Amino acid sequence: MNTNRIFKALFSAALVAALPTLANAQKANWQNLDLKSDSTFGISTEKAYKELLKGKKSVKVIVAVNDGGVEATHEDLKRVMWVNTKEIAGNGKDDDKNGYIDDINGWNFIGGPKESINFETLELTRLVRRDQARFANTTDANVAEKDKKDWEAFKAERADLEKQLAEAKENLAGITGFKNALDAVVKKIGKENPTLEDFKNFKPTTQVEGRIQNVLTQQLEKGSFKDFYEDQIVEGLDYYTRQANYNLNLDYDPRSIVGDDPNNVNEKFYGNNDVAGPDAMHGTHVAGIIAADRTNKLGILGVADNVAIMGVRCTPNGDERDKDVANAIRYAVDNGAKVINMSFGKAYSWNKEIVNEAMKYAASKDVLIVQAAGNENKNIDVENNFPNHKDLDEKTISSWITVGASGPTDDETLKASFSNFGKTQVDVFAPGVQIYSTVPGSKYKKLDGTSMASPVVAGLAGLIRSYYPKLTAAQVKEIIVKSVTKVNHNVTYAKGEEPDAEKVSVPFSDLCISGGIVNAYNALKLAATYSGKATAK
Repeated sequence: MNTNRIFKALFSAALVAALPTLANAQKANWQNLDLKSDSTFGISTEKAYKELLKGKKSVKVIVAVNDGGVEATHEDLKRVMWVNTKEIAGNGKDDDKNGYIDDINGWNFIGGPKESINFETLELTRLVRRDQARFANTTDANVAEKDKKDWEAFKAERADLEKQLAEAKENLAGITGFKNALDAVVKKIGKENPTLEDFKNFKPTTQVEGRIQNVLTQQLEKGSFKDFYEDQIVEGLDYYTRQANYNLNLDYDPRSIVGDDPNNVNEKFYGNNDVAGPDAMHGTHVAGIIAADRTNKLGILGVADNVAIMGVRCTPNGDERDKDVANAIRYAVDNGAKVINMSFGKAYSWNKEIVNEAMKYAASKDVLIVQAAGNENKNIDVENNFPNHKDLDEKTISSWITVGASGPTDDETLKASFSNFGKTQVDVFAPGVQIYSTVPGSKYKKLDGTSMASPVVAGLAGLIRSYYPKLTAAQVKEIIVKSVTKVNHNVTYAKGEEPDAEKVSVPFSDLCISGGIVNAYNALKLAATYSGKATAK
């Protein structure tokens, strides 16, 4: 999700990073709606079911959710979870001889004998920790010629870490101050869940109270105080606490929990069978977007109606390790997944080559990878977001689709403010703003992110492969890219995260290869023609 900076309202007349007003997005599952009939820029999923798929036969397709954990018992997911029928649950044996004991719904590569990793460092932190011992006594004056390139890289990484840590601590102090001031105002109002009118009627006695009133009167035009407090204040506080205490902390290293050798990239058989882990919020939300039960009259409707969700846990609250990412891909491929969703990414990579090899392996086995483009509002043609396919062969790239996030309205705000983009690195855009989906405890919640856009496309890929099983991964990608709804107007976004950041207006076609938003109706129509050609041959 995009970074929470709501606390800056204390120090600026403008509110930063507030959620946009999304009248159309208040409809549950707006991502499945149709632009023409619903005036909402979804992907026309319901139209496709009604007009193209009614009465058609399909086969079950396994879609792997390589993520931070999936709640397999969720009311809207339990019927659609992949079940490894070759395993006998709970007998402590590797019945199917695949190297993973009791992997009933998938596998957890960041779990150990007694518990699982929750918080982790960033890859940047691990790189600095690795190299600071090597360069402990090195200076610009005495660095060896053969080490100069690595020395310069280390200095740049160390400076980046120090900058991010300082910002995290400053932001943590700021949002803590905002929370304390807001709590004091709420106490003065005398209501646990004050309304917009309560804040309008409040009489501030200090400048800080005046700014609190200004921020809340803006926010409560868009939703309830409870939602604002939970989504912006509590989550923001958690975010910066994680950054300062775990993600950017050189002294923090939880890997001993797993019990493997994290530097042995050839090690494959480690982890546990707990596919939920300690925090399954993100992965459960992703899984629901793909395949929430369309038959149970509960909750929401997933994009795909005949897929099985395989949970493969490889991403903690922090940066995933390349070793775990590679093993998670191989596990999903070897256990039958035909689509893998990867709603994660990072700015640095320790062992990019082992992830590349896993990507090539997936392509060789006709598996489509769907990946989120990232949430830093950056051009990833220029700035790295790993994994990426900048140095991979065309066959692998043809089985890998990267997704940016769009909003519900067909105007200059269509590009989600946080979404990364790239004319050569991002293939398509899909709905990723205020997406309502499953979360732990058989509950539901709206979240933002390319993490939400990616499973929209993974669900579409699963839908196509389910109804047209003879199509290859490369053909499915080609169909999805060719069938987008083209966007023939400019979009506006800020070049930076500050209130006064320069706004730029660019053609939407400059943001991705396809120049459009994925469309299930168009894709399934095109898939029928591809399938017909294949049958004719």
